[in-house]
Amino acid sequence: MNTHQQTGDTWLSPVQSLAHKLNLDSPWVKHKLDFVMPMGVTIIRELLLALALLFGVSLVVFTILYAAPGDSFSLLLSGERSASATEEVAQSLGFSNSWFGQYSTWLINILHGDLGTSIRTGQSVFENVVSATINTLNLTLAAMLVTLIIAYPIAIYTSVRSATPLNGPLTIFAYVISALPLFWLAYIGIFVSTNVFDYFPLGIGLGVEDDMEIMQFLLPVLILGIGSGTVSEVVRFLKLEISRVLEEEYIRTAKAKGASIWRHGFKEGLLLPTSQIISSKIPFFLGGAIIVEQVFNWPGMGRMAWQAAQDRDFPVIMGIALAAAILVRLGSLVHRMIYIIVNPRASHE
Repeated sequence: MNTHQQTGDTWLSPVQSLAHKLNLDSPWVKHKLDFVMPMGVTIIRELLLALALLFGVSLVVFTILYAAPGDSFSLLLSGERSASATEEVAQSLGFSNSWFGQYSTWLINILHGDLGTSIRTGQSVFENVVSATINTLNLTLAAMLVTLIIAYPIAIYTSVRSATPLNGPLTIFAYVISALPLFWLAYIGIFVSTNVFDYFPLGIGLGVEDDMEIMQFLLPVLILGIGSGTVSEVVRFLKLEISRVLEEEYIRTAKAKGASIWRHGFKEGLLLPTSQIISSKIPFFLGGAIIVEQVFNWPGMGRMAWQAAQDRDFPVIMGIALAAAILVRLGSLVHRMIYIIVNPRASHE
C-alpha cells in the first residue's frame, strides 16, 4: 500500500509541479482550456471526416472517369494509326492497367504529395491546381461579399419592419435577381461594359495595378455575386433567424433595459446564420464559377475543369475534384469553429 502510494506520488509530483509552475489551477487558465479543448476536439474530428470525404470523392470520381467512354491517348493520337504507338502511350499513361491498379497507383502517389502530370500540358497538376484554386478563391470570396452586401440590408429591414410597404418589393427583388440565368447575366454584363464603359473584359489578368484592371476584376465578381442564385436564400434564411432571435426572452429583456438588441443578438441572429448559409452555398458558388470563369476567361478551377473535361485530362480532373472537396469541407469547418466559439458546449453534442 505504501509502496504503491509512494510510486504514485513519484509520478504525480512532476505533473503537479509543472501544473503549479504554469499556474494551470487558476480560474483564468481553466476558462481558456475550456475554450481551447472543445475547439481542438472539433478540429481533429473535422479533419478525420475530411480525410474520409476526400477518399470517397476520389473513389467516385475515379470510377466515373474510368467508366466514361473515350480516353486521353485516343485524343493525343487522333492522327496516329499505329497500334504499337497507341499501346506505348497507353502504358506510359497507365491505361493498360486495371481499374484497381490505376487507382491504387494514383492513391499511393497522392500519399506522397504527387497529383501527377497533366496529359495535355505536361506540367505538374499540383502547381496548376493550387494556382487555379487561389484564383477561384479570389473570385468566390469576393462574390460572397457582394451577396451579403445585397442580402443583409434586405433581410434586416424586412425582419425588423415587416409591415412597411417596401417589404414586399424588396423580397421580390431578391427573388428576381436570384432567378436570372448566370450565363445570360454574364453576357449582359459584357454587353453593357463594352457599349457603355468602352472596354472588353475578356482575357483578363488578376493584377490590380490600374483602374481598368480593377473594373475587369469587379465585373465577374458582381456577376457571380448577383447571379449565383443565393441572394434570395440568404435573405430568406437570415430573415427567419433574425425574426426568431428578436422574439427571444433575453432580447426582450435587453430592449426593456434600453440596451442594444443588436449587440446582444449579433452572434445568434447574424454571425451563426451567416456562417451556416455561406458554408452550405459554397458548392453553388463553385458551380457558378465554372460559367463565370469560362465566359470571362478567368484562370480558375472552373475554366481548368472545363478544359480538362474536353481533353479528358484525368489527372487534372482528379486534382480539381479534390481541391473542390477541400474547399467545401473548409467552409463546414469554419462554420463549426464559429459555432464552438459562440457555444463551447456544442462540441459535446
